[in-house]
Amino acid sequence: MIKRFQDMPVWQESMDLAVKIFEVSEAFPKKEDYSLTSQIRRSALSITANIAEAFGRYHKKDKINFYYYARGSITETQSHLIYSNRINYLNSENTEKLIEKLEEINKSLNKIIKTLNNK
Repeated sequence: MIKRFQDMPVWQESMDLAVKIFEVSEAFPKKEDYSLTSQIRRSALSITANIAEAFGRYHKKDKINFYYYARGSITETQSHLIYSNRINYLNSENTEKLIEKLEEINKSLNKIIKTLNNK
């Protein structure tokens, strides 16, 4: 049984992804520091924060809602990545790899939500 949110594989994967997005966004132009760079980092980090908050919730409905919020942050991050690629801040290979990882995390969250709904 998992006793800490940090031990959840989906949280660990999400944190690794947030760090990777931080790293790739370092190459964004300085003019983006307070807009796209900040937005993409916050949306990626929001995935981990919502997973952690879901873990800390006692009631099943609360838990599920925060897992849904994490899924929303996933799609927001995907949108920022696509935009970053279209304006040539990210190359297609990096964009595709990051989006694939986000889709894997989304699938993991869907499994957690389904399990909670079946309890």
